[in-house]
Amino acid sequence: MAITVFIQRKFSDKEKAAKLAPLIVEIRSLATTQPGYITGKTFRCLDCPGEYIVISTWNSLDDWNNWLQSKQRMALQKQVDDLLGEVTQYRIYEPLVGGIIPQFHAGAE
Repeated sequence: MAITVFIQRKFSDKEKAAKLAPLIVEIRSLATTQPGYITGKTFRCLDCPGEYIVISTWNSLDDWNNWLQSKQRMALQKQVDDLLGEVTQYRIYEPLVGGIIPQFHAGAE
């Protein structure tokens, strides 16, 4: 089943933003060639200046995890996080189909 990944990055320095852009473009370009990549979009928050969200869709959680853990992506991601001074946040979602009751894991609230 396809999954959707939300990737959140925040920054407040315009100089850092200029340095960040080429790294993000490189990560995105490489992602599009990975097995299981379906699509992606990047959004800038209008009411939260400096916040960006990337929404990407992957064929499976395994495909995403393979990309997430690849040495090439991890090296670029480290540059991004070092530049921002904080860790990029990831959230992984699966689509719900009408009539399906969500599953909750033990300990989740």
